[in-house]
Amino acid sequence: MRRLITLVVLLSVASIIEAADKPNFVWLISEDNSKHFLKLFDEHGAETPEIAKLASHGLIFEHAFSNSPVCSVARSTLITSCYGPRIGTQYHRRSAMVPMPDGVRMFPAYLRDAGYYTTNNSKKDYNAKEGKGVWDESSGRANWRKRKDGQPFFHKQSFSTSHEGSLHFPASAMKTKTTTDASKVFIAPYHPDTPTFRYTYARYHDRILAIDSQIGKVVADLEKDGLLDDTFIFYFGDHGGVLPRGKGYAYESGLHVPLVVRVPKNFKHLAPFKTGSRVKGFVSFIDFGPTLLKLAGLEPPKGVDGRPFLGKDVAADEVNSRDEAFGYADRFDEKYDLVRTLRKGRYEYMRNYQPFNFDGLQNNYRYRMLAFTEWRNLYKEGKLNDVQSQFFETRPAEALYDIEADPHETKNLANDPKYADVVADMRKRLSHRVRNMPDLSMLPESELHKEAFANPVAFGQKNREAIGRLVDIADLSLVSFDKAKNGIASALQSDNPWERYWALIACSSHGKAASSQIDHAKKLAANDPEILVRTRAAEFLGLIGAADPRPVLMDVLKKTKHNVEANLILNTVVLLRDGKPGYEFKITKNDIGATGGDVGRRLQYLDSNFKAPPKKRKPKKKKTS
Repeated sequence: MRRLITLVVLLSVASIIEAADKPNFVWLISEDNSKHFLKLFDEHGAETPEIAKLASHGLIFEHAFSNSPVCSVARSTLITSCYGPRIGTQYHRRSAMVPMPDGVRMFPAYLRDAGYYTTNNSKKDYNAKEGKGVWDESSGRANWRKRKDGQPFFHKQSFSTSHEGSLHFPASAMKTKTTTDASKVFIAPYHPDTPTFRYTYARYHDRILAIDSQIGKVVADLEKDGLLDDTFIFYFGDHGGVLPRGKGYAYESGLHVPLVVRVPKNFKHLAPFKTGSRVKGFVSFIDFGPTLLKLAGLEPPKGVDGRPFLGKDVAADEVNSRDEAFGYADRFDEKYDLVRTLRKGRYEYMRNYQPFNFDGLQNNYRYRMLAFTEWRNLYKEGKLNDVQSQFFETRPAEALYDIEADPHETKNLANDPKYADVVADMRKRLSHRVRNMPDLSMLPESELHKEAFANPVAFGQKNREAIGRLVDIADLSLVSFDKAKNGIASALQSDNPWERYWALIACSSHGKAASSQIDHAKKLAANDPEILVRTRAAEFLGLIGAADPRPVLMDVLKKTKHNVEANLILNTVVLLRDGKPGYEFKITKNDIGATGGDVGRRLQYLDSNFKAPPKKRKPKKKKTS
């Protein structure tokens, strides 16, 4: 018995010694703000003394990216360390929860297995099923102070003060003076310089000041508990800024986030950079989980997409040599789009797979903001310059921006002969990523419901060749129609409905240049057995004014049996109604064969008599452990 007691004591001591050898981790996450709103990263940003204090004891990452510009997709990427379009988490908000990839868990589970106390306070917003053993506690009261003595911990905390909803104020609120001087704020060149925009900018700067204060309080608690010397503190934004053309859009303003890492005194040997330095290498959300595992002495699991940028054996030169970040933007609530980006060095390459879905297409939640609504009204009144009007115009299929010379991405260089080699290289690199992922968004979301969402990764691998073929057809929009017409004509006659689907999208991308396909498109619009092929055919004909799209669209809306499919069709309806040439639609709930999901949002916009059902109150959740 004495030997047994001695053994237990020795094991306990060993456990405490081992725990003392592991650093703690704290993530402090501000919602909805890009790097442009902190003076640490941008000369026009707000002063953030508490975050600056963290930086003085650590590192400033000049090129940190959320892989997606909207919350649930960004946070799903962050917690899984996997690209959303590969694992089926790319839609905001999810129409289906998907399983984690086989053999992969959300990364805090690995820390917990290694003895860490893991807490989340308290936002999750995942698009993947969490699984067991991720958090010791996830609630508004979760805190590191509930751990066992000497137990290392990972604490994640979100701050909603800077969330988009903070800018959903009535016009009367503008009578209240902001702390930030509205007359002195910098207005991005793509925004109109109006009192509404100035007030909105100033109000948002005030939110950043409040975030800074809140972060300072958490750091003070860590100091009070004597933990600073053993704790890595990460401060970052969960995706880009909330001003119009930020959150929800795959520009720098939506993807480039602030990242500061405070390096603790007792674990400086795990950071390959000098304290106080600025890191030039590119890091993105897929890398954050693997970095924490590496810092904890664990190897990241196979099957994730990220790489550590701190930890034992991670070299500064190697991290600084990284110069690529991949981004994706799909559906945001009821608004569909399909954008992929590749930031490499000073350039961002943007691939708009459906360029006719202009950025300013209606999204109900976005347009609650006065600045959003005013911006669109000024466009309709013809009071904007060319740069300010871009948001409401159809886009090119591809764009190239020189971020160093044009940080707000207002000048597309894709057609400039001087950049032909850069464009060709970036196009090849991005197409390779999409093809080899493979990117599940090459199939409509409603089609993914049939089989893919049960096991997205396995589905993607099984259909790799077919998805690659769809990428080839989609890329016919990148060459002149004379070069593309034979490939498009062949795809329009394919037995595969999704090849016909993408051929019609390519026709819409080429616009009137694709007029030779009008007769074929009319046949598909009238008779194709696949509802979404008929939709895309009507869309093409409507966009170029070759035929009235309304009879076909009303017919497919009535016949659809899936609310996700109905929402896809309604996206086309709103595009053809609000865009050019413009068609009047009268649609009610009775005109749609499947409602629910985001269909109600579209009906709220399209049908003035529509009343959304009252939201069901969720029962209060008990504290989880």
